[in-house]
Amino acid sequence: MITISAFKWVPPFAQGLVRDLRVRWALEEAGLPYQTRLIDPDVQGSSEYRSLQPFGQVPVFQEDGLTLFESGAIVLHIASRSEVLLPADAAGRARAMTWVFAALNSMEIYIQQLAEIDLFNADQQWAQLHRPDVEKAVQRRLQELAACLGDREYLEGRFTVGDLMMTTVLRNLRHTRLINAVPTLKAYQERCEARPAFQRALAAQMEPFRQR
Repeated sequence: MITISAFKWVPPFAQGLVRDLRVRWALEEAGLPYQTRLIDPDVQGSSEYRSLQPFGQVPVFQEDGLTLFESGAIVLHIASRSEVLLPADAAGRARAMTWVFAALNSMEIYIQQLAEIDLFNADQQWAQLHRPDVEKAVQRRLQELAACLGDREYLEGRFTVGDLMMTTVLRNLRHTRLINAVPTLKAYQERCEARPAFQRALAAQMEPFRQR
């Protein structure tokens, strides 16, 4: 049985954004059953957990003696077992994987900067001075992504692991109206999040938070 780690609780602004959501969604799309190991700060800082995840983050993926960390690596490992997430042809697989890295390297690094300013440092003078430039960089990336998507439903014409990763990255802008300002991306994100597998993954992540 696959086991993934997740937090017992996070503040409301982070609920629905923690990166185990990506892994849960991939597992749901692939039809692979899993169980969760819910951790608290004490476990997160323990030597036992750090031996599995050197940076103390979630998720950790464990199956049959294999332990993986980093959500991108885990999602690609899962995707390799599912034609829903990765096309059967080599070229299609390569293009889908390219979008995974684009989401993490070309989009998330900008979006995360904005989220960290708004959610953690909004009252700091340096953040207030820096925010306009960061927002402009995010807007530029969003426009570039929208231009590439064009009138297609998904980045490669059909849903792949690239769309899964891109959607979870775009969700980090939910505290802003930047996605709403780009109708193509707003519709794209809504389309991806309407998938039953995403809805199941989100409900599973949220369940422990609702119990507190």
